[in-house]
Amino acid sequence: MKILILGAGQVGASVAEALASEANDITVVDQNHEALAQLADRLDVRTVTGNAAYPSVLREAGIEDTDLLVAVTQSDQTNLVACKIARSLFSVTTRIARLRSPDLLDPVLLANENFAVDYAICPEQDITEYIAKLIEFPGALQVLEFANGKVTLVGVRAKQDGLLVGQPIRAMRAHLPPGVDARIAAIFREHQPVDPDGDTVIEQGDEVFLLADSQYIRLVLTELRRSAEPVKRVMIAGGGNIGLRVARTLEERYEVKLIEVDRRRAETIAGKLSRTLVLHGEATDETLLSQENIDEIDMFLALTNDDEDNIMAASLAKRLGCKRVLALINRRAYADMVQGGPIDIGMSPAQVSIGPLLTHVRRGDVARVHSLRRGAAEALELIAHGDRKTSKVVGRRIDELPKIRGAHIGAIVRQDGTVGGRVIIPHHDTVIAPEDHVIVFCMRKREVAQVEKLFQVGFQFL
Repeated sequence: MKILILGAGQVGASVAEALASEANDITVVDQNHEALAQLADRLDVRTVTGNAAYPSVLREAGIEDTDLLVAVTQSDQTNLVACKIARSLFSVTTRIARLRSPDLLDPVLLANENFAVDYAICPEQDITEYIAKLIEFPGALQVLEFANGKVTLVGVRAKQDGLLVGQPIRAMRAHLPPGVDARIAAIFREHQPVDPDGDTVIEQGDEVFLLADSQYIRLVLTELRRSAEPVKRVMIAGGGNIGLRVARTLEERYEVKLIEVDRRRAETIAGKLSRTLVLHGEATDETLLSQENIDEIDMFLALTNDDEDNIMAASLAKRLGCKRVLALINRRAYADMVQGGPIDIGMSPAQVSIGPLLTHVRRGDVARVHSLRRGAAEALELIAHGDRKTSKVVGRRIDELPKIRGAHIGAIVRQDGTVGGRVIIPHHDTVIAPEDHVIVFCMRKREVAQVEKLFQVGFQFL
């Protein structure tokens, strides 16, 4: 595809990195020449310096024969104007815009006759929902949903007291009640992927991705680790857009405290929150954390705009006795370095928000994409179309499919008339039916293109 990305910030750079490795023709536009130069040094992309809302700049960037426009600048207004220009002047087929303000997410505003946005993404909201899920599942490193919530994937670190540590994966079935099935879809050991099969032995410290019908996922989780205490008290460091959204989402169900260093901002957000205690101060202040009983806090969320402050605050909170800490870290190298050490979860905001965007970029009928382990791996929900003549997957048993090393089918949701479909944990003799939603795990990014190609139908069907 020929893709035009507007904005070379964290989201734009992550999108470019995700797509440049897949033989796409990518051009990035930004007013910051230095940011573009750094991107061009790392990736095989073309760059254009200029205002993304100007038709002349878009024309220079090659918009006239672009297949996909991804407008992810820091300005909502620029993103909206660019989408409108792309449709009205250049007839770009697909237009995606990043919109931070909830006021602009009105479908009427985004319709073709107005700003002409096909898909709107809101990274701050994606991150808020992501964090809320992590709090709902204490001990989880990632919690992701497929097939409109019918299937849940949870990433956890295997602990010594878990029932499966030191045992082969096939032993899990013996612990589950009749009628309940699950799949260990991926294992990462010391940051390296391990292709799991029934004989794979789970070791303490492994990062394990477990997939099951959403109604059974909590039950299945006890196979890897004893149930963690539910979260009751949360402390948030940072009252920016993300911190405020998270506090607003959590305050009805949890006891929430928020620390903000800027007094005016603290006063402003205190007026927007009903049950959250807003404190003026620095989250790296040991005295303040101790006074606020950090040792009684179940979850500490470092959500400022500064990676170093987040790492320091989360590490300090952990040292002072907080049960679990999360740090928002833009630099992926930092996140990889600190997670599993003093910090339980190092979260890359760009990788959280990139999944919904990739869903609209992937070839074939892809219903959902989730980035795993900060972009190192990927999980796709693909819809199988056609029949045995026109499809390489429909009408075939799992063990008849072409082998793609590092790619595994974790679950199938079959449209059989039940609400949302029926969840099937497939085995070697499971046959894929037309319109099945097939959830595939790619342990490395390079397998994604092969999986997409496998699920594409032949011209006969089209």
